[in-house]
Amino acid sequence: MECYREIRVVGRGSFGAVHLCERRSDGQQVVVKRVSISQMTDSELEASCTEVRVLSMVQHPLVVRYLDSVVQDEALHIVMEYLPGGTLRDFLRARDGRLLPQQDVVTWASQLVLALYHIHSLNVLHRDITSSNILLTANHRCLKIGDFGISKILASKSRAQTLVGTPCYLSPELCDGRDYGRESDIWATGVVIYEMLALRRPFEAPTLASLVMQILRARVPPVSATHYDSTVHDLITIMLHREPKSRPSARQLLAHPALIAAVHAAPVTCFHCSEASYV
Repeated sequence: MECYREIRVVGRGSFGAVHLCERRSDGQQVVVKRVSISQMTDSELEASCTEVRVLSMVQHPLVVRYLDSVVQDEALHIVMEYLPGGTLRDFLRARDGRLLPQQDVVTWASQLVLALYHIHSLNVLHRDITSSNILLTANHRCLKIGDFGISKILASKSRAQTLVGTPCYLSPELCDGRDYGRESDIWATGVVIYEMLALRRPFEAPTLASLVMQILRARVPPVSATHYDSTVHDLITIMLHREPKSRPSARQLLAHPALIAAVHAAPVTCFHCSEASYV
């Protein structure tokens, strides 16, 4: 990793840290995720290798870009693009209760669905879509999905079974211990879009048991009827349907009345990524 100069630590996980670095050859800032492999179990090492494999195949302007990976000093170093706008979670918390304009939410929601459509087209489940795993560009005009650490590459018709994900974003089928597929990512994306609209997540509880009961049984709290129109309300309703088969696919969401105009405008909005195809 001699070709990178560390600037500061920007995050920590159970197996290591995330560093903001500068590439010595051209001064470009990048993020280096350092994952210690010395005490990993075989399954944990496989998960880390899966992240690299997924990142290398998921090339899209609305997914955090993979640049390189190196094994050195008993660690796997994953080099990715740096998004200076921070996480969506931090951005929403800084709003201090001030609701976002509908157009801003619709623009970001369309970008999420476009990214998810691409990921699913490669037979990849993300399995941990949260506002903390979505990063913003410096001007906050575009967001990108990141952190594929627990993604799963699927056979064309296989279903995942392992219980993974951040609790507040778990789908009902995950909470129930059922098999799950792309529909679970749709649910988590719906939770993120709800979070953009309400500046809070639809289900929160002090214990995991009570949170699971809310996800399985509680009514989704309504978002502001005066601030957001009926198409946005319908979008949340269909994405947070408790029956997986009743949720739309990412492809179907691209044509939803709330998103369709923003979907077509997305390549213009993210002008800096115009060299890549969206759909």
